[in-house]
Amino acid sequence: MALFPVVESKKKSLGIYVHIPFCRSKCEYCDFYSIGGARDQELMDKYLETVIAHIREAAPGASGYEVDTVYFGGGTPSFFGATGLGKIFAEIDRRFDVSRDAEVTLEANPDSVTQPMLTHLRRVGFNRISIGVQTDLDEQLKALGRPHTYKQAQQAVSLARRAGFDNISVDLMFGLPNQSREQWMNTLRNVIDLKADHISCYGLKVEPNTRLWTYKDCANLPDDDAQADMYFYAVETLEEFGYHQYEISNFAKDGFICRHNMKYWMGDEYLGFGPCAASDFAGKRFTIEPDLQKYMDGIRTKGVILSECDSIPMRERAGEYIMLRLRTVDGLEASEYTKSFLLPFEPLEKKLLQLQKNDFCVLQNGRWRLTPKGFMVSNSIILQLLDAQQKSKPLAKIR
Repeated sequence: MALFPVVESKKKSLGIYVHIPFCRSKCEYCDFYSIGGARDQELMDKYLETVIAHIREAAPGASGYEVDTVYFGGGTPSFFGATGLGKIFAEIDRRFDVSRDAEVTLEANPDSVTQPMLTHLRRVGFNRISIGVQTDLDEQLKALGRPHTYKQAQQAVSLARRAGFDNISVDLMFGLPNQSREQWMNTLRNVIDLKADHISCYGLKVEPNTRLWTYKDCANLPDDDAQADMYFYAVETLEEFGYHQYEISNFAKDGFICRHNMKYWMGDEYLGFGPCAASDFAGKRFTIEPDLQKYMDGIRTKGVILSECDSIPMRERAGEYIMLRLRTVDGLEASEYTKSFLLPFEPLEKKLLQLQKNDFCVLQNGRWRLTPKGFMVSNSIILQLLDAQQKSKPLAKIR
């Protein structure tokens, strides 16, 4: 019998993100780091070796953590193939302390999934899939540069269910070229019929360095008011069908909130692997250079792979709390903010009370959250709150 009771220290939770920078073709609107084109198996094999080596190198530094979410994004992870994805996850599982109930997600395009592939991924531990549907109209898919049809999207959801995935998310976009409100209404209703567990609805943003940027002025894009109308319709309709909004663009059935993405919005820690992957770990934020060859060379030679690495001051963390929490329906809470950052909440509350009069935010159960109307102008609201925060003086102590 032990003289003293053994006290097990609870490990901190950690999310892992793996960037797969390969895809069949580059979409018109995409500004993520990816390499589109014909399959280059030799390059993919080299990348697989690199990521596994990087995981082995990084894992000892996370000995005090338990990994409870793993997310494979891209690019198109499904284009990379089940064998490679399985090997990477197996290495993560081997080197890190991965919890038994960890959420393990892969992003997939409908054109690059098969039944054997999905069955294999489910068997090796993947339990959540996010399928890029975007729209149910093939002419719109073609205009976006998407390499699939809506029929393939329907089949992909069905195949995922058959393979044993009981946590399926689908991505949609609104504000597309030539898209009408009526088309968006029909798209939403048709996608609801797929009976996914989670739906993301993103307004199309035209970013520099994309093909769409070069012809945006003649693309017949819906204006801001039309996009707002589509957004409000989505919020109301998805709620009606049991998809509860928990973040600006994300809606889920009960129990199906994306746990990994919540880490970003709640300011939790995560580690990223692959070119352009970001990390927030052990008080530092760092990002890997968005260059595949430099990443592979750097891991092989133990050279520099980061484009930036910074320790984040407390006031900047406080600003991130405002920016990220206001993306979610949980919002801000006065004592939580004050205790975490030793800053007064009153300047923020004064601004929030003004915004409340115009239905941009609401106080519920002691927490300030944005309304759907506020979500549509969240950038402007956040700037106002950050300005108020910057003018506030730190508290000497918490009473």
